Amino acid sequence: MLYRELLTTELDHQREDFRRFADSQAGELTVYLNKLKQLNQTPYADVQKKLAGKDAGAIPSDELDNLKTFSVFFSESWANHEEARGWANEILQNRTTFAADGSQLFSEREVSLPVGAIQIGWFENPHDQTQRYVKNAYFEILSPETLLREQEEPINPETRVGERRFHAEIEKVSEFLIKKKSWRERREKMPLAFFDGTLLVSFSLPQTDLQETFIKKMVGLVKLSREMEVPIVGYVDRSYARDLMNLLDTLDNAQTSNKQTLYDANILHASTINFSQTLENWGDRTCFCYSKRKGLSAFLDAETGEPLVGFTYLQTTGEGAPARLDVPSWIYEKNLLNEVLDTVRAECVIGLGYPYALETADQTAVITMRDREIFLRALQDFAMREKLNFNVSRKAASKGRRR
Repeated sequence: MLYRELLTTELDHQREDFRRFADSQAGELTVYLNKLKQLNQTPYADVQKKLAGKDAGAIPSDELDNLKTFSVFFSESWANHEEARGWANEILQNRTTFAADGSQLFSEREVSLPVGAIQIGWFENPHDQTQRYVKNAYFEILSPETLLREQEEPINPETRVGERRFHAEIEKVSEFLIKKKSWRERREKMPLAFFDGTLLVSFSLPQTDLQETFIKKMVGLVKLSREMEVPIVGYVDRSYARDLMNLLDTLDNAQTSNKQTLYDANILHASTINFSQTLENWGDRTCFCYSKRKGLSAFLDAETGEPLVGFTYLQTTGEGAPARLDVPSWIYEKNLLNEVLDTVRAECVIGLGYPYALETADQTAVITMRDREIFLRALQDFAMREKLNFNVSRKAASKGRRR
């Protein structure tokens, strides 16, 4: 249990650290808000010239030139949530949205053999009264042989469980993209698939074979979206990316410090005495930017050298920082970005600040502590029935009874 008096004492003890951190962030915010102001005042041709050939984190699209502002105002407004839901229902009516999410569990210390499992949940909603939505799950056990065999490099078995979960999520989204191919020919509304997390999978160099499989799978998903012409969005509810900061520093001939405590979302949500909030209202967004983060060469088109993925920040709540949306570049180039973003906004209206499709997929996929206890007991019963040398530790069984 947590002792409240110890917590209060420790917070009082750390008071000055929290104050110093807040003061430091306030000063850094002013610097970056000023740099963002300068970006808005710099001719687009000059911005392109300064960023040419550089891993600047981000390259603003020509939206910056066309709109003459980095922040894009959302024109809709409502008197109450009922009106907002009415707008959202119009956007989503007869439009299929899809999301997949995954959970995993791994038992090593509790049992005598490494055993894992994944559960992938998905939600496909046609938003059509004549068609049923699909909410379902897939469960897979990863046996000791699966977790330990064919290892070209030493890999923790639990890491292999995470790898299988990641691949299974991508496989499920890929099925939807293929299914919805030729939606225009069928005169359907543009469908949209959500991926829970960033599309820009990155690792420090040198990369292991395992890490390269993660990148290869994600690049394949982005290219499949382009080939099928079915949009996908990587939704990051709380992003710690610094691509915009790197952009602003590059324009200023500076380098973003590794000791930096700010993130892009902080800057876009902050306001000071001299600067108003960049994304002031619900639904506002930043202009589309191409991703040019260092170390993401796999996400460049092999023929053109252009980025396969870009991003925008979208204000999806009234109070919190904006969400980051990773968006394949082809969506912007095919003039589908505004329709995609309205669909995301509509999902967030229904989901009260978070895409309803993602929320439902998460609820379908989640494995609770109670589920874990059921899993361990089923494994033990299976081992006894099949006369296998397998058992759950007494400590794990005790925890299950006491918690």
